[in-house]
Amino acid sequence: MARTKRLREAVRVYLQEHGSCNTVEIFDHLNERFSWGATMNQVGNILAKDRRFSKVGHVRDFFRGGRYTVCVWALASDSLDGDPGLASA
Repeated sequence: MARTKRLREAVRVYLQEHGSCNTVEIFDHLNERFSWGATMNQVGNILAKDRRFSKVGHVRDFFRGGRYTVCVWALASDSLDGDPGLASA
């Protein structure tokens, strides 16, 4: 987790502010927020392997010039219940 700690925290804050978002929106946010950015593989691994994030569905739409199915993510409900700092922020 050490290499992606700042990215993970940025994703948590973004999802807390926006509710549910798809992978492309999160990817774009990270690449606007940080000068070094993130790869799509990094974003997918962060979202899939961190228990604070949960997949809530799929959306099929035009992204990057083609029609793709991407996952929709939100904060896991237990991540808000288990950490009082997350619920109050």
